[in-house]
Amino acid sequence: MHRLNIGGGQVDQSDGKTFVAAEVTGALNSGSIDQIFGSNDPAIYQSYVEGPISVSRRVSKGSYSLTLHFAEPDDAVKAGDRVFAVAVEESQLLEELDVVLFRDGRARSALTVTLPNIVVTDGTLDVRLVPVKGQPILGALEVEPARLLGEPDPSKMVWEDNFDYPELDLSSWNVERWEPRRVNDEDQAYTDREENLRIEDGRLIIEAHRQVIKGASTYTSARITTHGKVDVQYGRIDVRARLPKGQGTWPAIWMLPSDPFRYASNCSDGERWQGAANCDAWPNSGEIDIMEHVGYQMNHVHATVHTKAGYWVNWEQRKGRIVAAPVDQSFNDYSLVWGPERIDAYMNGTHYFRYQKPIGADWTSWPFDHPFHLVLNVAIGGAWGRAGGPIDNSIFPVRMEIEHVRVYRHDGNRPPEVQQKVAGGSW
Repeated sequence: MHRLNIGGGQVDQSDGKTFVAAEVTGALNSGSIDQIFGSNDPAIYQSYVEGPISVSRRVSKGSYSLTLHFAEPDDAVKAGDRVFAVAVEESQLLEELDVVLFRDGRARSALTVTLPNIVVTDGTLDVRLVPVKGQPILGALEVEPARLLGEPDPSKMVWEDNFDYPELDLSSWNVERWEPRRVNDEDQAYTDREENLRIEDGRLIIEAHRQVIKGASTYTSARITTHGKVDVQYGRIDVRARLPKGQGTWPAIWMLPSDPFRYASNCSDGERWQGAANCDAWPNSGEIDIMEHVGYQMNHVHATVHTKAGYWVNWEQRKGRIVAAPVDQSFNDYSLVWGPERIDAYMNGTHYFRYQKPIGADWTSWPFDHPFHLVLNVAIGGAWGRAGGPIDNSIFPVRMEIEHVRVYRHDGNRPPEVQQKVAGGSW
């Protein structure tokens, strides 16, 4: 295991990780950044080097996970100004890494990129950053032996849906109907139509369609939640899914607070809160994104948490990114492990995101102390879906397929904290 702080000194992080000082070959320049956004542990992003960087480390033969840490130091650098490739073991795993684009157009913001399943056969792990436009940059890196999230204990399962009924189980799910642009400037309307939402061959299908009305494109899709039916506080959530392909798609597997007004200051129960500019229920009461994907980066998957102290408006949202095979070609497992002190996200068992409860945290940075519910949807367009360019109207219809959703109780000493309302029963 290697954790290297490139161009800086030793760093002991709040999550228990220690990064040691390290130098690399090929560096043309080095520097430091006074302030970093979007990280509980900013030190590893503050020191950096620039240039056609190479890093080599002796490791045992085997399979590894590589995580790279970056922050763009220059506010004048825009998306497209600094682009470089990442080659590992002579294979180019990323053709174009753009730190500013990957971090939502922001400089001085922490970016982590995890590359899984790297096989080393010669006892040396070699990493190269190759210029495409401008000079590459690097703050820190981690090399860890591949350790997959273990199989859950079946006795700890408290709820599952394998979609083995002819229709969606409405004792567990709510179907939402929304107009376009209610949130995130998204282009689709959410409907309860069978063409948008159905069970097919033992899988949940959420399918987006395009229609042309009076010469203009309109889009429909579906969004379902477990709000008030399966509400979860702490535990493990596993979702097996195949994602849609194409510019403009924005599928998500995520969680929202079951009491969105718990930490709201200017709105209360019964008021419309999602997409309401005059209600701070979001982000105050939190959001957990188990999986988000945008179609202009087909092999990238994201996990994020949003809080009052850290969300996109102040550029402090905490997020991770993993690079994998194109996610439309096969089913993949997306997992979340949520406990009283931290939240971890995994793809196919590979860990790529952690949010540790900050020391002395109050609700503004840790609102994750009350029940949340699941949300499954496919958005079209929107601020992020269109970030890579306009919607490709040739792709429709496009679908997300879900094989199963499973919830397991928390592994700690706490009692099960998953609630399900059953027909004719109680909590």
